[in-house]
Amino acid sequence: MPARSIASLSLSFGLVSIPVKLYSATESSADVRFNLLAPDGSRVKQQYISEATGQIVERGAMNKGYEFEKDRFVVFTADELKALEDSASHVVEIVAFIPEKSVDPLYYDKAYFIAPDKRGGKPYSLLQQALLESQRGALAKWASKGKTHIVLIRPTEDGLIFQQLLFADEVRSLADLHIEHVPVSAAELKLALQIIEQGTEDHYDPAAYENEEKKRILAAIDRKIEGKEIVSNEPVESESGGQVIDLMEALRASLSKGGGGGARQKPVARKAAEEAQVTEMPAPRARKPAQRAAKAAAPSAAAPAKVRARK
Repeated sequence: MPARSIASLSLSFGLVSIPVKLYSATESSADVRFNLLAPDGSRVKQQYISEATGQIVERGAMNKGYEFEKDRFVVFTADELKALEDSASHVVEIVAFIPEKSVDPLYYDKAYFIAPDKRGGKPYSLLQQALLESQRGALAKWASKGKTHIVLIRPTEDGLIFQQLLFADEVRSLADLHIEHVPVSAAELKLALQIIEQGTEDHYDPAAYENEEKKRILAAIDRKIEGKEIVSNEPVESESGGQVIDLMEALRASLSKGGGGGARQKPVARKAAEEAQVTEMPAPRARKPAQRAAKAAAPSAAAPAKVRARK
């Protein structure tokens, strides 16, 4: 099914206007959703009840209000609410060009794709190539539905990503947690770095991983459709058993077992293990990528469940 645009916009690039279409970048229908049912198995519908009278209030009779004090509201009419959205604009104004990595991913909100609209192909390609060449992103402002958004337009080889950002007051500070910074020894740090080196990969491949929880739930749904009972799994106990672990011994054991997540121990890690006087163990078998391994182990009955999840 071809992608459907959700908005038509215009990128303001200097004196150049680039007509583009906005598309969702993620698929929310991939989630497994359960419906609320009555005891007789029929669907139920949501209703709103007045706290004062206990009576059902129809949606058409509702008003919207802002609580400015405890239990005190200022009510807005439909026209007044509409006036709040009058600032909405299809123009996305680029205000600066910044290094893409200068934005902490913590500020990333929703992601969209933008593609050129009619007569927008050449200026779109020009902006894309210029951003790739300069290794920068375009910081822009976008007003939509009564709210101004800050957007980072990120270039890729395939096109432009319309990355909506959070404002500073929407992101909490890690400093508020007052995390204690406990000193570590040079030997502990060295072993930790060796474990990281042992498990280092060149890039993140999203296709190598799949949602194991979703797969398990869909398989259980298939068994339920077949009339089988769903039994709760036994909880898996931690290997530590709640005991105090010697950090150095745990690091050495992790290094010798390839605990960094890599399929094989790299030469640097092997040398480090010898320097740490770790007893060499047989190399673990090479791991299959998560996706291929999951496909090999997946029962054929899960196939129809995946089709249902996409509907």
